Amino acid sequence: MESRIIVCSLGRTGYQIFSLLRQQGIPVIGIHDQPLSFADPDVIVGDLKATPTLMAAGIEQAHTLVIASSDDALNLAILMQARVLNPHIRVINRLFNTSLGDRLDHTLTHHVSLSVAALAAPVFAFAALGSRAIGQLRLFNQTWPIHEEYIDEYHPWQGRKLSELWDERSRMLIYYLPADKRMDLVSAVIRGQVLQVGDRLIIGSQPNASVQAVRRSWRQRGTKLVNNLRQFQRYGQSMVVVTLVLLVTILIATLTYVCFNRHTSIIDALYFSVGMITGAGGEEQVIEQAPNSIKVFTALMMLLGAGVIGICYALLNDFVLGTRFRQFWDTVQVPAHHHYIVCGLGGVGIQIVQHLRSCGYDVVAIEQDANCRFLSIARALKVPVILGDASLPTTLKAANLAHASALLAVTSNDTANLEIALTAKGLTPKSTAIVRYQDPTFARMAHQVFGFEAVLSPTELVAPTFAAAALGGRILGNGMTGHSLWVALSTLITAGHPFCHRVVKDAAMDADFVPLYLETGQRRVHGWDLLNTYLKAGDVLYLTMPATHLDQLCSVPAPEMSEMMVH
Repeated sequence: MESRIIVCSLGRTGYQIFSLLRQQGIPVIGIHDQPLSFADPDVIVGDLKATPTLMAAGIEQAHTLVIASSDDALNLAILMQARVLNPHIRVINRLFNTSLGDRLDHTLTHHVSLSVAALAAPVFAFAALGSRAIGQLRLFNQTWPIHEEYIDEYHPWQGRKLSELWDERSRMLIYYLPADKRMDLVSAVIRGQVLQVGDRLIIGSQPNASVQAVRRSWRQRGTKLVNNLRQFQRYGQSMVVVTLVLLVTILIATLTYVCFNRHTSIIDALYFSVGMITGAGGEEQVIEQAPNSIKVFTALMMLLGAGVIGICYALLNDFVLGTRFRQFWDTVQVPAHHHYIVCGLGGVGIQIVQHLRSCGYDVVAIEQDANCRFLSIARALKVPVILGDASLPTTLKAANLAHASALLAVTSNDTANLEIALTAKGLTPKSTAIVRYQDPTFARMAHQVFGFEAVLSPTELVAPTFAAAALGGRILGNGMTGHSLWVALSTLITAGHPFCHRVVKDAAMDADFVPLYLETGQRRVHGWDLLNTYLKAGDVLYLTMPATHLDQLCSVPAPEMSEMMVH
């Protein structure tokens, strides 16, 4: 049995990848450790890492292996066994441990590691920021949100020419679906096609996070200083009270001794009072001839002074030598407004936190597990973490939900996520709720029934990326338009490349791809200049195209294809 692609482990994510590849007409074989609920001749059942199972799936003749299990250890075992049987097979490996994945990518040839959490998190973050993102695109060291523009009669682009939108550097036109006829985007741009009602455009928008990050950074520092001063003020109140009690005690003692013996100077009485109360001693002759009542008073002052001094020392030590001084500078307070609440610090949650913080936004995390492995990462990012149940109103109020920009319920439990979002809507009906739901079908139903701003399935978000990576090339982004998968990738133009020695616009119209930009020599070419550029060996072309047309790139001879993939 020969197949071009094998998908190993048909769980929720694996089966989505398997179905998507087959939907695009790609020859694919699945491997699962248990029988599916329905018979499928293209699925092999058996031990995922066993040689007989892999051989039955045609591992020796396969071009690519997609390992989609959620268990990193199992995925590594499958990887090693597959490479023993076929040393040259290309492997797309699902790994939660991104640092391990990076090491494997640098160590092994034709190995691409992908993390479901890392791929899905930016889309959740974009949804919380108000973008109707359907995917992401990695360009110019930035993550661009991808969204679909549907042209209706009220859309501002209705009646505009596509050519007017082509040369905008902060916006990438990725794909075009006209309502009444089949036409590729480049042809539509060159011919001056006018956008009509029913047309759809896939757009990538450049984030402006750098400016926002600088502004928010200064605002965060000022807010932190004010909050810390307020906390210090509350803590300092107890210090002031204890100090006043100590001073009043010394004053009472000093006046008592001066009144008892008018021959005692105020300085001597003060010196004795301070020494007596602090335990240091000195000027004992002040009370050597005193009556018993004064001696009893002195004894009481000693006891009172010992208690006051003890409390004063304890507060001072706690502030200077304990945690209070560090908290004064390093404590992270719950923001007053315009922050994002992330409920659940699992793999997806911590990635969302990191993405939002990298964009300069305030974040509050809520996590029920005090032993969560990602707590230290969140705190290192200066993110306040509330340990508690996010479905409880008191916990959400502690996170200042009423003034938050959005709440993201992204725990690993779908029911818990729904409960958290419903509780948030009950407390603050106008709050924005982004909900994680594993099953794509039920995610769409939950969005329709409960009216949350977005209900996203990580499986549905990342499956196109895995499928696109399985088809080859350096994948920069991907998405679904209707039932069609499109991918964004970079390809190195070599002497044997099918696009070499051709003008970009001609190659684009023939192969139905959309050029994004070109790296040639030391410069980047965009817009209209890009369409008229002559491609030569050594150029790197960044483009989007339907996954079903990727075989045009795969027709490059093997050595050149290798260069294209690893670029």
